[in-house]
Amino acid sequence: MYLDSKSKTDLFKKHGGSKENTGSAEGQIALFSYRINHLTEHLKKNRKDYATQRALQLLVGKRRSLLDYLTKKDIERYRAIVKELGLRR
Repeated sequence: MYLDSKSKTDLFKKHGGSKENTGSAEGQIALFSYRINHLTEHLKKNRKDYATQRALQLLVGKRRSLLDYLTKKDIERYRAIVKELGLRR
């Protein structure tokens, strides 16, 4: 698999605060962003893979809803994660 458990715990440790805090919004957004980037690279090579295209659209929607949640809950956390991941270009 493209994301083993070691790199996943590192991802949650870096963005979620701790490796046990896998449910934090920041950790989930970071995980979704990693998966979105991976699927985007796959779709650049395989443009007719419609199942992956649908999965990518669903992931983008989930990440968007988590970002909307953070906007309503705590705007500073939202700004920090957007800046850290470089989501707005």
